[in-house]
Amino acid sequence: MPNFSAYATPVLLLLFSNIFMTFAWYGHLKFKTSPIWIVIFASWGIAFFEYCLQVPANRMGHAVYSAPQLKGIQEILTLLVFAGFSIWYLGEQIKWNHIAGFALIVAAAFLLFLE
Repeated sequence: MPNFSAYATPVLLLLFSNIFMTFAWYGHLKFKTSPIWIVIFASWGIAFFEYCLQVPANRMGHAVYSAPQLKGIQEILTLLVFAGFSIWYLGEQIKWNHIAGFALIVAAAFLLFLE
């Protein structure tokens, strides 16, 4: 049986990779007057660090999780990170329908762990 770290390390790496990717994908929304080419290059630069975490997370994680389970974990973390980012960084509200939609995605990801 793999130790706790074999299960936790990929999840933590995916969490941090999602933080980088959320900034790469949505951080520019606060800078709408910046030229698009600058935004694209800045996003690529941020995404590089996301990949430096995401690729090892999936490689290590595949020793204890299936590929669909890793994707499910990644989706749940994406929703959590995005919700916090949306509130904290963009100053947007999360409404009941957003929560309901996110909950359905989490329920779908949960099904990936049923044996």
